[in-house]
This record gives sequence, C-alpha cells and structure tokens, in this order.
Amino acid sequence: MKLPVSTEWLLHCATTLAQLEPGATASAAQLADYYDLPAPYLAKQLQALVKAGVLAATTGPKGGFRLGRPADEITLLEIVEAVDGGASPYECREIRMRGRGALPPEDCRETCVLAAKMYEAHEAWRRSLAGVTLADVLADLPSGAPARTRSIIAGIPRTPR
Repeated sequence: MKLPVSTEWLLHCATTLAQLEPGATASAAQLADYYDLPAPYLAKQLQALVKAGVLAATTGPKGGFRLGRPADEITLLEIVEAVDGGASPYECREIRMRGRGALPPEDCRETCVLAAKMYEAHEAWRRSLAGVTLADVLADLPSGAPARTRSIIAGIPRTPR
C-alpha cells in the first residue's frame, strides 16, 4: 500500500500543532516553511483536516490552524483517512473465475480467500492507527522537541511565501 505524500505532511503538521500551546495557531505558510513544503498545496491539504474536524481554522492576523480537539482524542487513523479515505487498497476482481484456471461457480460462493486475508490485514492496520493518538506520539518525542517546535514556529512569519 502506498499513501499519498500529503499523508506524511499532514501527520507531521498535526503533530506540530499538537506541540503548540493550547489555543495557539500556525498558518499554512509557517507550517510549509517549517517543513519546506509548497504552501498553497499544503493549505489545501490542511483543509481536509479541518473538514474532518481534526483541525480548526481561524482567520485574521493571528489566524491559522490549531487542533480541533485535544490531542488525546485525535487518532492517526483520522488523519490518514482525512487525506486518503478509508477504502481498502485491495480490490478483488475475481480473477479466480477467469482464464484456463477458472474455478467453477460452485467453488466461488465464498469470498476469495486472498480477498479475505487482504481485508483482515487492512483492518489490522486500521485498528493499529486507531489505537494511536497525537498525545501518544507527543509522549514519544524527545523531551525538548515541543519547546523547539514552538520557538521555530514563532519565528516564522505568517505571510505566504
């Protein structure tokens, strides 16, 4: 399975916002500068997290993005699904019923064993991500990371690049 590159961006941006003081915001331009990403495209992607309720957006000179809920209520799965949706990356096309090796219809009444295994794997992956919150990620960061992040974000102008 390969996720869009924007998935990595938004996981990192949400983690960065979780390190800010409660109520503090960072603009798309600040986050783009922090990670050397294209600001217009990042801003569009951040809106997906706003739409999903993971982030909240405010306007004005001090506006920007902040977490929409406490970090312990936001899972990695929510962030991934806001970007990539929740559909399984595997789609069974029932090729077991085609070609010279085609199975008879009576042998295909049950779900394809490969499709079932792929579904199980996808569900395990989803459960794993659903079990990790941004608070869990913050707990695993080096102790000085949040203060460093706040300092750098504060020093980046809010104007677009």
